[in-house]
Amino acid sequence: MPQEDYSALDRPEILQFIFFPRRDFTKAPPNASDYFIPVDRAITVSCRFYVHGQSSPSIIFFHGNGEVVSDYDYIAPMYNQLGINLFVADYRGYGASQGRPTFSNMISDAPILFKAFTDILQQNHYVQNVFVMGRSLGSVSAIEIACHYQEQMKGLIIESGFASVIKLLSRLGFPGEFLGLGDADSPNLTSIRTVTLPTLIIHGEYDSLIPRSQGEALFQNVAAKNKRLVIIPGAEHNDIMWVGMELYLEAIREFVFT
Repeated sequence: MPQEDYSALDRPEILQFIFFPRRDFTKAPPNASDYFIPVDRAITVSCRFYVHGQSSPSIIFFHGNGEVVSDYDYIAPMYNQLGINLFVADYRGYGASQGRPTFSNMISDAPILFKAFTDILQQNHYVQNVFVMGRSLGSVSAIEIACHYQEQMKGLIIESGFASVIKLLSRLGFPGEFLGLGDADSPNLTSIRTVTLPTLIIHGEYDSLIPRSQGEALFQNVAAKNKRLVIIPGAEHNDIMWVGMELYLEAIREFVFT
């Protein structure tokens, strides 16, 4: 399946509403290692691997548009406590990554990062029990990988994901309806219709940035027969894990280990 062309989304007036790159990088904590993965000539993307064990399942995780890998120094231990390895990837221009982020290179970098991740697992004798997860903007990278590499993974997890770029831009204050994006408006919706992997969708009940209807649209359109939608009661966009931590983590644990 060929990669879609989303260059229409690379206009400067759109990118300033989509990406909020932050140069922030700290030394990896114990049981974590940093990787700098080449994605283009003289450009690497920073990633951090938080390890539970070689026989544990692993999630490659794509974060939100205002986050960096080091933010997960406080969150990854919760995944490790569940018995899961977590590999968190930045985007170009984020953390210690080089270059600048665009919608197109975010999508083209995703399979490169996934291939590097699976190589790391193989070279270090980890079991090939792989899941892909995306939060918010990271849902684009996660669905892109799930769409093209289904045979190499066990499942897809989306947290606070979106179906429509225009609706997202409108929520961010940009008049997206005037952009004339066509099919590029709904990259996640288009791609997820081909995903037959087991799929878990998690969304906040009161998400005002990406309304729950966007998560419900992804759930309704994914081609997977084995799929689950978890709505976190009382949760907004940026507090979803903290408001519903028990339900959130239990949903991931059940999905990965069942």
